[in-house]
Amino acid sequence: MKAYLKLAALSLTLLCGACLPNDGWQQLFNGKDFTGFKQLNGKAPYRVENGCMVGQTVDKEPNSFMATEQTYGDFILEFEVKCHPDLNSGVQFRSESKPDYNNGRVHGYQCEIDPSDRAWSGGLYDEARRGWLAPLTNNEAGRAAYKKDDWNKYRIEAIGNSIRIWLNGVNTSNVVDDMTPEGFIAFQVHGIFGKTENVGKEIWWRNIRIKTENLEAERMQGPLAPEVNCIPNTLTEAEKAAGWKLLFDGKTSNGWRGAGQETFPENGWKIENGELTVMKNGGPEGKRGGDILTVDEFGAFELSFEFKLTAGANSGMKYLIQESKKNKGFVIGPEYQVLDDKQHPDAKLYTTYPGSRTVSSLYDIIPAKNKRFNGVGQWNKGVIKVFPNKHVEHWMNGFKTVEYDWASDAFLEVVKGSKFAKKEYAEFGPFGTAEKGHILLQDHWDEVSFRNIKIRELK
Repeated sequence: MKAYLKLAALSLTLLCGACLPNDGWQQLFNGKDFTGFKQLNGKAPYRVENGCMVGQTVDKEPNSFMATEQTYGDFILEFEVKCHPDLNSGVQFRSESKPDYNNGRVHGYQCEIDPSDRAWSGGLYDEARRGWLAPLTNNEAGRAAYKKDDWNKYRIEAIGNSIRIWLNGVNTSNVVDDMTPEGFIAFQVHGIFGKTENVGKEIWWRNIRIKTENLEAERMQGPLAPEVNCIPNTLTEAEKAAGWKLLFDGKTSNGWRGAGQETFPENGWKIENGELTVMKNGGPEGKRGGDILTVDEFGAFELSFEFKLTAGANSGMKYLIQESKKNKGFVIGPEYQVLDDKQHPDAKLYTTYPGSRTVSSLYDIIPAKNKRFNGVGQWNKGVIKVFPNKHVEHWMNGFKTVEYDWASDAFLEVVKGSKFAKKEYAEFGPFGTAEKGHILLQDHWDEVSFRNIKIRELK
């Protein structure tokens, strides 16, 4: 009889909805019906089976969300999920649906469920807003945490500005952000966009529980994923410890001067709302400010920045910049291209290498690949890494777009096919061989904004 009771108790705990409140935990989903939930956006069918929430894909429907009627600010959310390996899904949190934002489209933080070979499950995505905040590009332990064809346990810790996601005990996302402090939680059935072979495939969720009090004491302990700070023009304690420094404080031009000048330009640039903006045609005064560069020089480094383009705009983030001793204001150095590829004519121009003047490219030398551009009017994150071994990488929105070995024979050979082979650049020696130099923001007569410019030296 005792053995029977133990077996019955074990069976009960294995049921999808059997996770009972304990030590402040509450069931978010009762395992019986959708009381406390409402469906938003798409019309993919949801049902309750064996105490589980089950979503099923349908054709010709946008993303569907089973959302809580209640909103949550700070919380720890746990759930288990099993997703068909051909699908993609996610769980929204601190999310919203408003009539005045994309006709009520659900937007906000999404915990990724990604069974594909890309393996970004547990990454943090900003649905219908900023895109990827924490892809798992540099988190191999996180990429290996998801189990295909099996149940996976997720844990989302949203406490103040700190957002951490754990997948099967591995920290996959560690983000600092303050855009949305509160919102609903929602379980997504992703649109399949005409892939009829995926019609009728399912995502199952179970053991969905939440805690909203005494959260700091409940934080999961263990190795953390690389921290991503999304709050503009700030440094976290972890960033400071890692050697990061702000190149733009969001308020002043400290640390910057005009190219060939001793001070910052009086016209053509403005600082407002935490943004450093080069104004179109010099702004109201019609006086071009010219390029600006850092007072300090840098050698091996990692540079992170955000940029926002207006329609048809052109600019650039240049590095290892050398200033001419003969021609005041004339500079040279590699350039991370900042450009509206669709509307600016430079996107179709090149000296030898097609596509080498498009966004995130090494200007006129190496075209960017694997690009994920958030769009004109949206913030895009660029990263430039110059390693001590003279290897260089460009990144945009979490994806590596360019890599090369500067000063190598192969690179110098490629440079011969670019505009930098012209005699006017001979003063500086072979292009791209400077050991250190300034960081430069380009004035190309178009309105482009920058923020969150930070750097750390690499050793």
